[in-house]
Amino acid sequence: MRTLLLTGPGGTGRTTLAAATALAAARQGTRTLLLGTDRDDTLGAALGMRTGPAPALVEPRLTVWRPDPAQGFRDGLAALQDRAASALDLLGAARLDPEELTPLPGADDLALLRALREAALAEAHDLLVVDLPAAPRALALLAAPEELRRCLRRLLPPERQAARALRPVLGRLAGVPLPTGALYETAARWELELAATEAVLADRNTVVRLVAEPGPAGADAVRTAALGLALRGLRTDLLVANRVLPEDVPADSWLGGPLAQQRKTLAEWQGTYDVRTVPHLGRDPRGTDDLAALGAPGAAPGAVPGADAHAAPVEWTVTDRLAEDGVLVWSIPLPGAVREELDLVRRGDELAVAAGPFRRTVPLPSALRRCTVDGAALRGDTLTVRFTPDPGLWPRGR
Repeated sequence: MRTLLLTGPGGTGRTTLAAATALAAARQGTRTLLLGTDRDDTLGAALGMRTGPAPALVEPRLTVWRPDPAQGFRDGLAALQDRAASALDLLGAARLDPEELTPLPGADDLALLRALREAALAEAHDLLVVDLPAAPRALALLAAPEELRRCLRRLLPPERQAARALRPVLGRLAGVPLPTGALYETAARWELELAATEAVLADRNTVVRLVAEPGPAGADAVRTAALGLALRGLRTDLLVANRVLPEDVPADSWLGGPLAQQRKTLAEWQGTYDVRTVPHLGRDPRGTDDLAALGAPGAAPGAVPGADAHAAPVEWTVTDRLAEDGVLVWSIPLPGAVREELDLVRRGDELAVAAGPFRRTVPLPSALRRCTVDGAALRGDTLTVRFTPDPGLWPRGR
């Protein structure tokens, strides 16, 4: 299945464009599932129908689904209490009634990640269009599976489960309680679920589409979002310039200023991104007729003129320059990065990269683990990190 994730600055018509994109793809013959993430039914307002936790058919080949994070939270709590029933009974603790609980902060994001994984693995559709939250929250959400997996591996290394039979003895010898088998089993289950979600995001059929209004604020937001996506290695296919004003605005109209800003921003974007424009209808689109009038680009492979079936991957490549300069070079694409806002820290076999407001810690490729960091430089949109082989670890003869 092809997965298309739409995000962008808040208030730029992102949800409307997600609905219009899904509709365009469905009318081009692609079986499409539109996944909503907003607790309010903004997606239903755009489609002209109510949406909710039960998948609903909008028209042939287009289904919309907006999961209920509150119900997911209650179901998860009920399952947790069932697994911990013996411990709760031993403590004499009264079980919580799921219906009396309000979802905790973060429950919406966890529900979205779970829904994204389930929808991407379904076989009833060929395309999944996801209306992600606004860019800052969306970028944090897309980073969550990798970061949570890294934390789990650090806190509960899977290899330590091998000593399960010796855990009681080791606990008595150490004089402190050791993690129980149930804790490791829970961590293993979370690891599998997070890995499945991360695989969906890393799949070559998954791309991100940015939506923004052409103007100074939109240009700044797109630049920041593109940097965050590149740091995560996420691929983009298009930048959709939404609510584009018509060119035949009278010179003395008050729209002359916004139109000039729009022209300048579009010219900048077209030199960097694959841009598609969507006109301003003069009203908030409501219903499938208005969505179709937007002429939003489709999302199936080949549906966009000039677009490849798969977006180009964001690759972090290692170049062997040992013969020439005695170093290995790790190239990290970071479009829009500013030299003063970059930071690198090596911790063991990991490298922490900070770019603007974003940060990512990644494991070093095997060859670089036997090297020391020799320096870094930002050249254009690429950060290059130089590594010098450590004589004590590097194989002889190289």
